Amino acid sequence: MAEQEVVEQQPGGVKSKPPKKEGGIPPWMATFADMVTLLLCFFVLLLSFTNTDITNFKRLLGSVQEALGVQLEDREALSTPYADSSFKERQSVRESREIVELGARLKNFIRAKDLSRMARVSSDKSGVMLRFGNSAMFAPGSAKLGAEAQKALDIVIAGMENKNFNLIIRGHTDGARPESSLYDSNWKLSAARAATCLRYILAHSDIPANRMKAVGYASAKPLFPSTTESNRAKNRRVEFFYIPVGKSKW
Repeated sequence: MAEQEVVEQQPGGVKSKPPKKEGGIPPWMATFADMVTLLLCFFVLLLSFTNTDITNFKRLLGSVQEALGVQLEDREALSTPYADSSFKERQSVRESREIVELGARLKNFIRAKDLSRMARVSSDKSGVMLRFGNSAMFAPGSAKLGAEAQKALDIVIAGMENKNFNLIIRGHTDGARPESSLYDSNWKLSAARAATCLRYILAHSDIPANRMKAVGYASAKPLFPSTTESNRAKNRRVEFFYIPVGKSKW
């Protein structure tokens, strides 16, 4: 049976037809599509704000290339070797483990020598830093080793038993003009102190000289602003930086 056409009775007896329904999708579906589009734009915007870890990305890419047998181009070689990303990753993991182990050993040595009040150990991915306050190493204005310097340097030597590390000895001063007539500048004083530590280590161990070097920084790298006597005392220090063998800059 055909649907009966519905008409409306208007005032005056005139009948009119109701408006025809518009075609297309239902209104709720248009609203839903708008919401999904906005959500998509929101998550794309969040993704654009994230920082990509380039190092991990390269490691992952190298592993995938190696698994698929993709070779890397070497313009200086006659043959193209396979990617060595796995070797580099294993080396990085080994270095990180050895850095953590060396830092723990040095802390144990410091406690055993009862030097915790004047020594600090810190580490990061580049190496291990062993720092002694100047009061443990040298008298003011002097490059002659103090009474407790031998215990401190014995700890340094013990840390060098791990042959996978080189050592940088760094001398630092507080910026005040040295009172000694022998050292008329902080550069000379800081370099002399670093060299004195190096000579002691060479004389009391069998560590090869090519695994160590001494550097004087004067007051160029302070830990704190030299505005108070307490800060200046902290800036007067000797640092022993253990860096893994194979680093291009040490």
